[in-house]
Amino acid sequence: MRMYDAAFRVLEILESSDGPVSGEFISNKLGISRSAVWKHVKELKNMGYDISSSQKEGYQLQKKSDRLLPHEIRKKLRTRFIGRQMKYYENTPSTIWVGKKMASEENAANLHGLVIIAEEQTGGIGRLGRSWVSPLGGIWITIVLKPEIPVDHVFMVTMAASVAVARAIRKEFDLGALIKWPNDVYIGDNKVAGLLLELSAEADTIHYCLLGIGVDVNIAPTELEAVPSSVTSISSEVGHDVDRASFLARILREFESRYLLIESEEYEPILREWKSLSCTLEHRVRINTLKSTFEGEAIDIDDFGALLIRKDNGKVERVIAGDCIHQ
Repeated sequence: MRMYDAAFRVLEILESSDGPVSGEFISNKLGISRSAVWKHVKELKNMGYDISSSQKEGYQLQKKSDRLLPHEIRKKLRTRFIGRQMKYYENTPSTIWVGKKMASEENAANLHGLVIIAEEQTGGIGRLGRSWVSPLGGIWITIVLKPEIPVDHVFMVTMAASVAVARAIRKEFDLGALIKWPNDVYIGDNKVAGLLLELSAEADTIHYCLLGIGVDVNIAPTELEAVPSSVTSISSEVGHDVDRASFLARILREFESRYLLIESEEYEPILREWKSLSCTLEHRVRINTLKSTFEGEAIDIDDFGALLIRKDNGKVERVIAGDCIHQ
């Protein structure tokens, strides 16, 4: 977005005004020509801002853009490091793919907290390499992290993010979002969000991890018909489109507060909160792993994020990875 910095300075003037602002005033304020002002207003219109203009009165902002522009997100961000760097795309195959490329080319420590945002993904990736439908109107992001924690506790990053998304939905829209093991967020019987963590590490050293978050926000049910599982969107649940930028800022704030606990090795509060929001625990489930399929009651998760299943024969099975289907 750096190439549009001048355009956003024009926008800030329009945002701070209660009425029309003349091109001459903006020109003098920013030390640029009136033709440059016109050019920047045109750029802002192309980014989705509704700006009226007249030779007599000047320019006036009528409506802000509904895109996930860093400018709009930062207004409500209030974080220490998550989202302080942002990279925005109108369209990309996958934000995870962008994160991998950046982390391979740069020092991952310098990217810590970077949020990669796409309006649309053409090759979104879900768990186990599955495709993730990512049309316009959702939140499709990847957060680049360089955790200073033991490798065997990196699963806490996904757990903290799941809690953050569920809490953000509850606080922002008063919807009863719950977490389905291992990394999905549901409203009722329908999935509304999914998370994915990709890790680059060797021995006890984490080089970086990429946290992918996808939320169906302002998406019509017809856009999700191709998805094989039962899904919903925030707009479908509340009956109208919502402010995605404000909602994403909320998710990032909720995540950072829990990530800071992880960095301090305070894992118990996150485990406790995850359990309180779980729609899997105390329910009968069917587990599909690469090696077997079995049923039982989900009774707990252990300190390493594994799901504990009490099978019908009384034996407790520890599940590290697999598909969990509620019965």
